[in-house]
Amino acid sequence: MGERLMPRATRARADAVAATTAQRLGTLVKSARDTMRKDKGLNGDLDRLPMLTWIMFLKFLDDAEGLRETEAQIQGTRFVPAIEPPYLWRDWAAPDDGITGDALIAFITNERATRPDGSEGPGLFAYLRGLQGADGGDRRDVIATVFRGTVNRMINGYLLRDVINKVDDIHFASSDEIHTLGALYETMLREMRDAAGDSGEFYTPRPVVRFMVQAVDPRLGETVLDPACGTGGFLVESYSHLLERARTVEDREILGRSIRGGEAKPLPYLLAQMNLLLHGVESPAISTGNSLATRIAEIGERDRVDVILTNPPFGGEEEPGIQGNFPLDRRTSETALLFLQLIMRKLKRVPAEGFLPARAAVVVPNSTLFADGVAARLRTELLRDFRLHTIVRLPRGVFAPYTDIATNILFFERAGAGTEDIWYYEVPLPAGRVQFTKTQPLLSEHLQPTVAWWNARTETDCAWRVSAREVLAAGANLDFPNPVRATAPSPGDATELLLSRLAEVEETLRTVRAAFAEMQANQERDAYPLVELGRVLRHRSEFINIDDSAAYKRCRVQVRAQGVVLRDIVPASKVKTKRQQVCRAGELLVAEIDAKVGGFGIVPDEMEGAIVSGHYFLYEVDDSLIDRAYLAALLRTKFFQDQVQAQGSTNYAAIRPAQVLCYRIPLPDLEEQRSIVAEREMLTRLEEQLRLARVVADEAAGGRFGQRLGIDM
Repeated sequence: MGERLMPRATRARADAVAATTAQRLGTLVKSARDTMRKDKGLNGDLDRLPMLTWIMFLKFLDDAEGLRETEAQIQGTRFVPAIEPPYLWRDWAAPDDGITGDALIAFITNERATRPDGSEGPGLFAYLRGLQGADGGDRRDVIATVFRGTVNRMINGYLLRDVINKVDDIHFASSDEIHTLGALYETMLREMRDAAGDSGEFYTPRPVVRFMVQAVDPRLGETVLDPACGTGGFLVESYSHLLERARTVEDREILGRSIRGGEAKPLPYLLAQMNLLLHGVESPAISTGNSLATRIAEIGERDRVDVILTNPPFGGEEEPGIQGNFPLDRRTSETALLFLQLIMRKLKRVPAEGFLPARAAVVVPNSTLFADGVAARLRTELLRDFRLHTIVRLPRGVFAPYTDIATNILFFERAGAGTEDIWYYEVPLPAGRVQFTKTQPLLSEHLQPTVAWWNARTETDCAWRVSAREVLAAGANLDFPNPVRATAPSPGDATELLLSRLAEVEETLRTVRAAFAEMQANQERDAYPLVELGRVLRHRSEFINIDDSAAYKRCRVQVRAQGVVLRDIVPASKVKTKRQQVCRAGELLVAEIDAKVGGFGIVPDEMEGAIVSGHYFLYEVDDSLIDRAYLAALLRTKFFQDQVQAQGSTNYAAIRPAQVLCYRIPLPDLEEQRSIVAEREMLTRLEEQLRLARVVADEAAGGRFGQRLGIDM
């Protein structure tokens, strides 16, 4: 009997015989993502990865329920599934020949649908959103909350069935496989955070997370909170840290109640739930909604926790309704300062017997250390009512590529005596480096000196101590520089620093060049679908008559250079051809004669209303399908120009409007187009910076720069 008709239990046992390797898991997930790329409802990884996450979430739940059901049968106890038939994964997703096409899309997304057993009832998402746990809450509440913020964006039910079949080949019954998938999933999270790093919300590098958890050292029985948990990095690391200390079943039960989080956005909330489930948290206690939405004065002792570890959003602005939850003299739109107040209020005032004081480690922007107003008042309270014992100053580029904002980690605890001395530690950079970058990120070994210092504190070139009295005398300004590095560097040191920085730029440039070359290779070998320009352009042929009393701005396409530029501004008498076309910003302008030598360009905003003769063609651009910057860059590539030059025996043989619409271009999704443009712009910018800096550096280094880097000046 073929596998298609094999009973599920038999099939699962058969699959379990062969160990699932990391390579096979990676292949399955990559194959699923490649299938998703074909669906027109998805626009890049910001759509694809959430889709893959909720699909894997349901598969994980089904495998976990299967294990629980088996355990209940062995123990002779009654098992009540969180999800009832016919909504179990095994009912609608596991069969390879299960519902597909429009029927699958309808079953998942519609409020009422035909279910896999042929009966009528709520659609899958409608059913999952309506789940309710027993008193005290359970996994059903988690499922319901997850799917209240989840949508299905795939529109092709056959492609969706293909993805589901691939995910069904991942089994969560093996702890080794779950561990392997967990590592793979973290890679996916990082990819998505790279795509979505904006609005002051940044992916916290794993080495920083691990260091903060180790430094704060949560103990079994303490509650750990991240009020802005994102995808759950601090919570997962805290859980792993505590799991090493859980020796008994009772310890595991205590640990399961110890991890708490809050996340306002539906997508990170879903990702955090999956992240925690994969790492062994049975029923993650993550609340939805803005953690700042509670009136701070109403936070009582029962709401407080023992440990807070977080990198809250900064640089954003909170609405007046949120600011109203804080005292009048502490209201601000700056998100980081509101979160800092919340964290200070959420720490337990008195520790339980045998436990350490409540404590926190918080990533803050540099401005928190010295800004006036609310920031200054918070620093004064922090020094007076808490023990701010350590400030770790992170080097530039830790949060690359999201931001270059200087950041610090504040370590403080709830202590009635207040702050006496504050230790500062400046994380050193590797030799020859002036900052971290996306391609040369912070690694765990870079923090090993910091860990060693943390456990045996002494004053060094990187560590110094300041008294709270001195800080208060300076207006509670915490921005104390390293006294060893406070003096200006010598000219020789400055030259060496410049040389090392330029060497790093050169390395970054090589990386970007390689990435851009790969993108171009993908285009040329048809890795992206090739479509005719007629799919994204519409020829517009509208002429006006020249008003003899007016003056006109004329534009032209600057061949092989900067696109559409100003030609001149002239009175009507200077316009020889009285029938002219008016350009609109964002349109494609093509020179009839010069097209063969690069006469294509996008009309910039400042050329809106400029006129051109009938020797130019104008095309409206469908920006729902193509990014104008991507189109402008593409039209100057050899790949495109080869097509144009192939039609005609000379460079100046004229082309016709319809010919332009027949030229073929690679058309990835919009997100990929923008990524290509960003890489290209970075490449251009770096090359120009490097060119200018080489001249300066060569003078500063007495002609040694070219020799040091092995290049010709």
